Amino acid sequence: MGTGNLIIIGGAEDKTGECLILKTFVGISGASEANIVIITTATEKPVEAGSQYKSLFIGLGAGNVSFLDINTREDAGSEPNARLIAEATGIFFTGGDQLRITSILGGTRVFEMLHRAWKAGVVIAGTSAGASAMSRTMIVEGNDNDPARKCTLKMAPGLGLLDRALIDQHFHQRGRIGRLLCGVAENPSILGIGIDEDTAIRVYPDDHFEVIGSNSVVVVDGKSIKSSNVSELMPDENLAITNVVLHVLPAGYGFDMTERKVLRVEEKQWK
Repeated sequence: MGTGNLIIIGGAEDKTGECLILKTFVGISGASEANIVIITTATEKPVEAGSQYKSLFIGLGAGNVSFLDINTREDAGSEPNARLIAEATGIFFTGGDQLRITSILGGTRVFEMLHRAWKAGVVIAGTSAGASAMSRTMIVEGNDNDPARKCTLKMAPGLGLLDRALIDQHFHQRGRIGRLLCGVAENPSILGIGIDEDTAIRVYPDDHFEVIGSNSVVVVDGKSIKSSNVSELMPDENLAITNVVLHVLPAGYGFDMTERKVLRVEEKQWK
C-alpha cells in the first residue's frame, strides 16, 4: 500500500445510527485487529472527545483503541507518544481548531511518525478541523453564508497529507462555497473540495477519492479559470471569477485528482 490512505470527514458524522463513515474507518484500520489512536489536539475538551470516539470505535468492533491528549509541543515531542503513533493501524483526528493541530504538532516527533505512518499506508482520518488540517494548505477561517469576497479568507500550512487540494468542511450546512471559490481563485492549480456534514472522501494511494456518507462533496476545479480579480486592489470587493468547473458528487461517485475526472464507483459497505 502506498502513500495517501485518508478518510476526510466534513464533520457531524453519524454516531448513533448506521455510523457508515466511522465503520468504514474501523474496517480499513483492521476491525478486530485494529490498533486505533485518536488525536484530540484540535479540541479544548480532549477527555470528552477522546472518550466518545473510543467508545464508538470499540462499539464498531475495533480491537484496541487509545487516545492521545497532545496539548503542547512538549507532548508532541514525547517519544512514548511518537511510539504509539508508530504502532497504530488507524489514526483519527477529532474536530476543534485546525490551527492547534498544525502549531502543536508541526516539526515534532509525533509529526514525523505521523508522516511515516502515512507513507506506510496506515489509514489517517479527520473530522471537521481534523479534515481541514489534512491538506498542504488549509483554510483557517473565512466568512460563512456570504458572497465570495476577496481577502476574507485566512489560510495557513496544513499537515501536508493531501497535496493538491484545499479542504473545507460543514460545507453546504454553513454556506461555504464563497470562501472555497476564493481559495481556488488564489491558487487555481489546486482543487477545492467542500465536504458536507455526515459525508467523507476516502482518498486512495493512487490519488483518487470516493464519496461516502449521506450528503455530497463539491469539487471546484480552477485549472480552466479564464480570469479573476482576486489579486487586484480593493480587497473587500466581490470576487469575479470566470469559467470555473464545479462538480457535486454524492455517494456512488468519486474523483481522479490527477486526471481531474469524475468517476462512478461501486458503493462499499463495511459489515
